[in-house]
Amino acid sequence: MDWLIALRDGTGPLGQWGPIVLGVIRVLLFVVPILTLVPGLIWWERRLLSWMQDRIGPNRTGTITFPESFPLAGLRGKKVRTFGLLQPIADGVKLFFKEDATPAAVDRLVYFTAPAVALFPAFALGGTLPIASLRYPFEAAGSGIFAFFTPVANVDIGILYVLAISSLGVYGVVLAGYASNNKYSLMGGLRASAQLISYELAMAMSLACVVMASGSMKIPDIVAFQEGPLWGFVNGVQNWAIFTPYGLVAAVIFVICMIAETNRAPFDLPEAENELIAGYHTEYSSMKFAVFFMGEYAAMFVFSGVFAAVFLGGANLMPFRWEQLSSDFPAMAGLFRGLAYANYWLGPVAFLAKQAAGITFFIWLRATLPRLRYDQLMNLGWKSLLPMGVANFIVVGLWVVCTQMFGPAGGFASLLGAFVVLFVLYTNLVGAAKTSTPGIQKRGIKMVDPTPQGVTMVDPNKV
Repeated sequence: MDWLIALRDGTGPLGQWGPIVLGVIRVLLFVVPILTLVPGLIWWERRLLSWMQDRIGPNRTGTITFPESFPLAGLRGKKVRTFGLLQPIADGVKLFFKEDATPAAVDRLVYFTAPAVALFPAFALGGTLPIASLRYPFEAAGSGIFAFFTPVANVDIGILYVLAISSLGVYGVVLAGYASNNKYSLMGGLRASAQLISYELAMAMSLACVVMASGSMKIPDIVAFQEGPLWGFVNGVQNWAIFTPYGLVAAVIFVICMIAETNRAPFDLPEAENELIAGYHTEYSSMKFAVFFMGEYAAMFVFSGVFAAVFLGGANLMPFRWEQLSSDFPAMAGLFRGLAYANYWLGPVAFLAKQAAGITFFIWLRATLPRLRYDQLMNLGWKSLLPMGVANFIVVGLWVVCTQMFGPAGGFASLLGAFVVLFVLYTNLVGAAKTSTPGIQKRGIKMVDPTPQGVTMVDPNKV
């Protein structure tokens, strides 16, 4: 621990280079795992989709069969399953050695810059995620060893930074569609920009609800707020945002916007193959196409981390306040103390597990839901998610004021009352809209005799 403090403060043998070395270590500990995890995520998606859609290839391809003449007697005639691992390896080799064709009429500078722009936001966002617990258990004033490595940049405007950088991802898509000099690619890029505007506002409102409740924009502070007592008075359970009524609504809105932000099914309209042949990356091949592919999976991984940090308690393994439980139940203090240390040391594993669950949810949706029509996509963003986000934001403000005035019980009561009023208003508005809008008239098709009038059909069997 002393050498880490010396490295951070620049007082050790490295002198003034200490903070720079520590920054490089932090960056490498974040960037290298993302680059190495992308092939594994591709394999997991193919394998999971093959289970859900009953496709044999990705599950069983690549079985190694040893011949009867193999030198090792124990392996002769044996079959070794690789569980589809050879398929993403073959895809990587194919993309690496595939001919890199560049159309003649493209804007070359923008054309080659677009893939890098699409990959950049994932790395810029991931640097703000606290992938481990920052405080050592049972030491209120001290910081643990993970505090030196996570997050890479603890910016003061953490949530605003997330919204600002995540919106830059669409630039890579739009620039790729524009620079390709292909009308279908351009349409895919324009769709991505319209989709971003529709869902970025609802995402901002969902995150603003958690910011207002926690009183801070810093992501580590939001995680620390979720480590408090549930609803303000259940001392043994952590106050994860998803366990609160306003947090659950915000989490649902954020998940939908997160899927639209990453252009994943059912919001994959920028690359709708049946309409745009391949969308914004039609004119890309070889490793340039692979960079777009990597950017998509890296964005899924990072956004799953943002969701875990903001709504699922960050790196906390389970939603229990072990230190509080150890003081409330002295007879079991040893057990709770051990679980507190396990929660600290397994923090990075817990955070990665939550991100893996988010990736699995992405894949599950792709295997389940069909692609939305463009008008359905716009209606969902503007007519449903944005009004829900604004209403939830007002409810959170009411809850904060009532909690300060009447305590946790009064705030929670006002929260439930506000949701009941909003539900009644919503049902009345929907009912009024249905009665005021005339129904679509039923239309039927009457079958007509195909025989022309005045013509006598002759039976060929009687001729």
